[in-house]
Amino acid sequence: MAQTLPLVIHPDPRLRAMSTEINLKDIPRLGELWRDMAKTMVENDGIGLAAPQVGQTIRLIVVSTNNGPLALFNPVIIKKSLTKEWGEEGCLSIPKTFGDVKRYKSIRCQFIDAQGKDRAIDAKGLLARVIQHEIDHIDGVLFIDKAKNIHIV
Repeated sequence: MAQTLPLVIHPDPRLRAMSTEINLKDIPRLGELWRDMAKTMVENDGIGLAAPQVGQTIRLIVVSTNNGPLALFNPVIIKKSLTKEWGEEGCLSIPKTFGDVKRYKSIRCQFIDAQGKDRAIDAKGLLARVIQHEIDHIDGVLFIDKAKNIHIV
């Protein structure tokens, strides 16, 4: 049964660490972690969550899709649109803070799924934004590093 994990809150230094790549043979034992991350994301009204946000500096993100939560192990953006767009972002690890961030409109992300299979996802709009935001997390980058018009509500 999945459980809700405590969130790591800024300025915790774990949010600034570069996450380590996950070995393919370790993916099966990370099933519980990614399911806990998905539950944590949903229960906190999030649409994406990166492992560093729950204290794990590994290259794992979970995003919300129309088909439910999707775990992306070792995600890499392999294609980006020529155009970018501004959009408001927030972050579960930086409560009540929002700002405008310029991101690629569409991307192709290569990753390993929870079954250990190589996959790619073509994402546009909000899903593309969420994947880029979460990949920034596993690279130790926060949205406030890129945002304009930062405001606290």
